[in-house]
Amino acid sequence: MQDEVQDKVRHKRETIQLRRLTTVIDVIYAIVIWRIFILLPAPTAEQLTWEHIGPFLVANIFVFLIVFIGLVVTIIYWLQHNLLFGNLQSTDTRHSILSILQIFFLLAFLLSLREGIELGPSTGTRALESVTAALVGIAGGWGWAYAIKNHRLLLPEVTEQYALQLRDRILAEPITAVITIPCAFVGPIIWEISWLSYPLVVWLVRRSRRDKN
Repeated sequence: MQDEVQDKVRHKRETIQLRRLTTVIDVIYAIVIWRIFILLPAPTAEQLTWEHIGPFLVANIFVFLIVFIGLVVTIIYWLQHNLLFGNLQSTDTRHSILSILQIFFLLAFLLSLREGIELGPSTGTRALESVTAALVGIAGGWGWAYAIKNHRLLLPEVTEQYALQLRDRILAEPITAVITIPCAFVGPIIWEISWLSYPLVVWLVRRSRRDKN
């Protein structure tokens, strides 16, 4: 009887902790999106004329591309956060640590973007962006793998098949980021194009799981 009461208290505490964790993460994502926005180069009054706006855009094309990639990656992981947390009924200490670690790596990714803009695009800055993006995905995948093991944190109605499908989707994100790392040493265009391999990676990961089954 006492054990049952303690389990109910623990479950209620972990449910409240999930809501608090979600709030913290949403606030951080909002800050990240704002920080990405202010990374955009601001034209002067003279550059806003038809005569100078074209050269301004051309001169800052790589900055715009870096900001675009940063925004896309942030949106992907924010949508992932909503998708995964929407299938959880609670969280615990380990899962919370992994979730916060993922946010930490996301902030590190944002820092790498800023370095790429301030120092100028280079092999080192592009590789750093890829590495930090991969760490974001690895932390997220680790957290989800922990959550679905033995159905420990999932809602009762979430099936094992659906949980594994989500795992495949999450796994594709760090794999894509890892693929971009060697591409950073090839050239900027190849590196940017390599990020578009994500849909193919998702398909390959899902096919691999189906073949194993």
